Formats: sequence, C-alpha cells, structure tokens
Amino acid sequence: MNWGIFEGLLSGVNKYSTAFGRIWLSLVFIFRVLVYLVTAERVWSDDHKDFDCNTKQPGCSNVCFDEFFPVSHVRLWALQLILVTCPSLLVVMHVAYREAREKKHREVVGEDGGRLYLNPGKKRGGLWWTYVCSLVFKAGVDTAFLYVFHSFYPKYTLPHVVKCHIAPCPNTVDCFISKPSEKNIFTLFMVVTAAICILLNLVELVYLVSKKCHEGLAARRARATGVAHCPDCATSSCKGDDLLSGDLIFLGSDSHPPLLPDLPRDQVKKTIL
Repeated sequence: MNWGIFEGLLSGVNKYSTAFGRIWLSLVFIFRVLVYLVTAERVWSDDHKDFDCNTKQPGCSNVCFDEFFPVSHVRLWALQLILVTCPSLLVVMHVAYREAREKKHREVVGEDGGRLYLNPGKKRGGLWWTYVCSLVFKAGVDTAFLYVFHSFYPKYTLPHVVKCHIAPCPNTVDCFISKPSEKNIFTLFMVVTAAICILLNLVELVYLVSKKCHEGLAARRARATGVAHCPDCATSSCKGDDLLSGDLIFLGSDSHPPLLPDLPRDQVKKTIL
C-alpha cells in the first residue's frame, strides 16, 4: 500500500487546520503511519507461519489461529488509518470547490465585480460545518476501532499460550503465539496514540464551537449597542450581521441577483464569508 499518496494529499490540510489539527496530523503520520510501515507490518508478517500447536492433526492449527485471530492487527490498523484520514480530504475538496467557484465568478463578472469569498480557506459557513463534521467522524472512527480491538483482544494484549479445543483438534491443545511481548508493546503504542488523537479531535471541536459562540455573542452585543445609540440604524445593522450567516451574500438589493455577464457590475458590491 502506497501511503505516500495519503501523505501528499493531507499535507495541504495544514493550511486550513487549527494548531490542534496540525498536531493531530503530525501525530498520525509520525507515530501511527510510520510505526505501522516500519515495524508493525514486519512484526505481524509471520503471524500464521509461526503459530504452533502441540498436535499433528491436520487443520487444527488453522482453525485455532482463526479462532484467536479473527482479524489481523495489521489489516485493522490499515483500515483504521484510511478511514480516519479521509474526512481531512473532504476539507481539502471543499476548499478546492470554493476556489474553483471563485475563479469562475471572476471570469463572469471581472476582477472589479466583487468576490464570492474573501478567503476560500477560512472556516466560515459550509466549510465550518465540513470541518466540524470531519472532527466528529475522526473521533468516532478511532473510538469504534478501539472498541473492536478490545472485543477481539481483551485488554489489548495477547497471551503467550492459548488453549484450543475446536474440531478437528482431537482434544484441548496448547498453541503458541510468535513474539507476543513485542506485539503487545506495539499494540499498546497504537492504542495510546489513537486515544491521544481522539482527545485532540475533541479539544479542537470544543475550541471551534466555543469560538463560534463567542463570535455570535460579540455580534449580538455590537448590534444591541448600535441600536441603543442609533435606533434608525437597526435595519442596516441586521443586514450587516447577515453577512456572517452564509456563503453568498449580495448587498445593494433585497433579492440576490443572478451572476450573469450582462448584469451591471455595481449590483454585486461585496461578499463576505
């Protein structure tokens, strides 16, 4: 699997992430992807071959291995890393969509005809919701995989010897796992890093929501102060607050004029996201 593709795609997320998001991305690639590529795949490469049982009964080792290792650690981690990084790609795609829309708008109305987005990468409107949903999804994926790991392997550890009495084994046999101590160390390391990533996602989510609430309260206080000093400006103040509510806001008319080449450019004065 070529993880360099994911690294190249997610490197652009740094431009649109908060400080917590940059820490999360560094943690994922340095302590999860690199550990997975350099060590984990090699440690689990001889999983089935070195699983020995003290019996010569044909098929006994295979059924016992399948009983105690229903899903390989390596494959679960690969699926987990893929799912946990995909939401970040959605943020990049959303920003790319905004940039393409802004470019098309400029081609239609010209450079002096106003802008759809003052900053396509700024987390406002729909992009804010995309970013917040990506945080929730990433935290949920890591939490779900930690639960799955705990269900398959209690306490996230492997025993040195397992006892198996499944047919076609003639009786209860002892089976020995290859390098259980080394595997336990890497398993606990991956579990701890996943837990830290969940914590970072939750902290970033709280930060974004609290910042959004603070901005909303500040806008209400500013509007209330403006109305108290100038009652006649209440209508214009409300229109100003509407600039923060959506992706596209046109000033100068009550209705939103369509962006057509033959419209006068002074109809579209300003757009703020």
